[in-house]
Amino acid sequence: MSTTVSRAPVPVTVALACVGVFVSYLPVVGVSAAIGELQQALDASTTSLQWITDAFILPTAALLLTWGVVGDLYGRKKVYLAGLGLFSLGCLLCLTAQGVVQVCVGQALTGVGTAALLPSTLGLLSHVCPDHRVRARAIAAWTASLGLGLTLGPVINGAILEYASWRWIFLPSVAAGVLALLAGALLLTDSRAERERHLDVPGQLLAAVAITGLVYGVIEAGPHGWGSAEVVTAFVVAAVAAAAFVRVELRSPCPMLDMRLFRSAAFSGAAVVMAVTLFAQVGLVFALSEYFSLVHHASVWDIGLRLLALNGFTVVLGPLVGRLMNRTTPGLVLVTGLVVGGIGALLVNLFHADTGTGTAALVIAVLGIGIALAMAPITTIAMDSLPRRLASTAGAANSALRQIGSALGPAVFGVVLTNRTLAALPGHLAESGLNPADQGRVDGTVSHVGIQAGAFLRLDTPESTGRALGAYGASFTDALHTCALIGGIGMLAAAVLALATVGIRRHRTAQGTEWEAEAAAASRGSAVPAGGDA
Repeated sequence: MSTTVSRAPVPVTVALACVGVFVSYLPVVGVSAAIGELQQALDASTTSLQWITDAFILPTAALLLTWGVVGDLYGRKKVYLAGLGLFSLGCLLCLTAQGVVQVCVGQALTGVGTAALLPSTLGLLSHVCPDHRVRARAIAAWTASLGLGLTLGPVINGAILEYASWRWIFLPSVAAGVLALLAGALLLTDSRAERERHLDVPGQLLAAVAITGLVYGVIEAGPHGWGSAEVVTAFVVAAVAAAAFVRVELRSPCPMLDMRLFRSAAFSGAAVVMAVTLFAQVGLVFALSEYFSLVHHASVWDIGLRLLALNGFTVVLGPLVGRLMNRTTPGLVLVTGLVVGGIGALLVNLFHADTGTGTAALVIAVLGIGIALAMAPITTIAMDSLPRRLASTAGAANSALRQIGSALGPAVFGVVLTNRTLAALPGHLAESGLNPADQGRVDGTVSHVGIQAGAFLRLDTPESTGRALGAYGASFTDALHTCALIGGIGMLAAAVLALATVGIRRHRTAQGTEWEAEAAAASRGSAVPAGGDA
């Protein structure tokens, strides 16, 4: 059990944990929804746009586990406050940026801060909520706050961009981060692990290399091709680093990622399901934002409103999901959510270049309801499947896989959008009635300048321009359909995995299992298992 001088009131700790995760997720979708505005203002390529998104997500995924250990060593309140400080500083860098590189640096620093906030907030929650029913409600509120950040980010940014330049979309995050920092410093009580832990430097370096190599290879596959030397090298480096990471963690006396976590089938299943769900959710947000911006020529405000249901239901249904988990089982709610979300993703295949707002909102709402039902149970299952003393490590591992999925979503879907649009464009141009010369101009522009250039095509006559834009819109929509298939099939496969590993019947929590008894006995012996949260 974690120790502390005194325990802050549960509502105060839960509220500040929710504020922390809300603040950290404000830029995630908010920046993606404004990606069209950034592309025009910074003259950024598709690859650069993907890096603006992944510059935030990569350090988040790579440093989550390390911050979890730092919280165990020095205190979760300190990590919470450090995370808010780094987050605010990163947003300030973006606010003053003059080019793509500075935006990426600011996004990366913001990601480092978010990496500190996610495990520290979950660790604080677990410390003040030892009862699993109270913890389920707290985690549901935490998940709803995460969804609120995802939901309000694009809406707030859209409102700002109606009256100001793109830089000012980072101002609310700076203000919210500073206010949360001051409140946390005054109101939170610290907690840390009793048993001695050490930073696992080799594990951290190998994890960072593996994650970065994987995402870098996926992103660069778009412009260079999957078989290029650069991409193949990145994947080989990622695979070697991942294998070395597992080997190092198994042999380390104090591993960054305690491999005993994966002895729990429920935890392992929830971890994979978390990565797949976030892959589909964040990837589809990226793809739909591009679709509404480039095909529908919607403003950032309009895009934010159209995507409101995708993340908004996580907020609206948060309290209901918490009650459903207590009255039924987290596994049943999870499987239901994944099936509904998978169906919603597949329904995106009904979209056309001229699909109306009503149809789009209905389909996005189905997807949003599914994600809302799935998110809180995943975290609850992962946390309840392990002893409470491992909560911080489990929370960090769970959040790390969440961020890996979040990083791969835009990366993979960005490559799919590029390759599929370029592949479909010649056929749609041939059907458009344009003369061969104009077809060549359009195809060459989109191929060499980037798929974003297709939204701003201008030919010699209004009729030719209209036909060119129609062909481009149809091609991009074909690419969106491919993304929807990937996301939908992934979520349905995750439902099958959850059914097999978690099940839908009620289980005892890890506090009453033989697995915990063994772990607790080991912790009392001379060979104390490393990596646990005491």
